Amino acid sequence: MIQIYHNSRCGKSRECLAFLEKSGQEHEIIKYLEDIPTFDELKEIIKKLGIKPIELVRQKEKIWIENFKNKSMSDDEIINTLISNPILIERPIVINGDKAIIARPLEKVTAIL
Repeated sequence: MIQIYHNSRCGKSRECLAFLEKSGQEHEIIKYLEDIPTFDELKEIIKKLGIKPIELVRQKEKIWIENFKNKSMSDDEIINTLISNPILIERPIVINGDKAIIARPLEKVTAIL
């Protein structure tokens, strides 16, 4: 089943969810701000995305700029920062089996459906 890591206050995330609903694909909505991924879950998502943890960080968010921007951090420290501050997780993330994408732009989601 397709999963979408969704933030209902994000226009891009709402757009992606609407696209999935229109597609008729069965999907699960994960409200990651409420149901925060564990360290292992986040590590697995990053692996499926094929990126480094820093690439999952919304680096223009005020929290990041004020607290973490110029710090030297290990991958595990970045993941723990995302867990402590889930608003920093880039969105929307769509997962289908062992593949995942950050659906920005929206057209990227078609690659894994």
